Amino acid sequence: MDVKLFLTVFASIFIAELGDKTQLATLLFSADKDGGKWTVFVGASAALILSSAIAVLAGTVIAEYVGEKTLHYVAGAAFIVIGCWTIVKA
Repeated sequence: MDVKLFLTVFASIFIAELGDKTQLATLLFSADKDGGKWTVFVGASAALILSSAIAVLAGTVIAEYVGEKTLHYVAGAAFIVIGCWTIVKA
């Protein structure tokens, strides 16, 4: 395993998820006094693992047809568009 890649991905995703609506939803589910905390933890973890698996699979397939540089430009443009759209809707 490439430790440098692992740490880069871990740190990037961890920071991106802090305060994210997914984390807030998990917080709200765990705040329910009647709910099982482990059930919430396992459910949220399984959902994040599945969504990450889908992203890895999709990225692998897309990378076969589109170059890395093009993917970076498309991803950057998408983030800019989403950011502008968020500002307009605010």
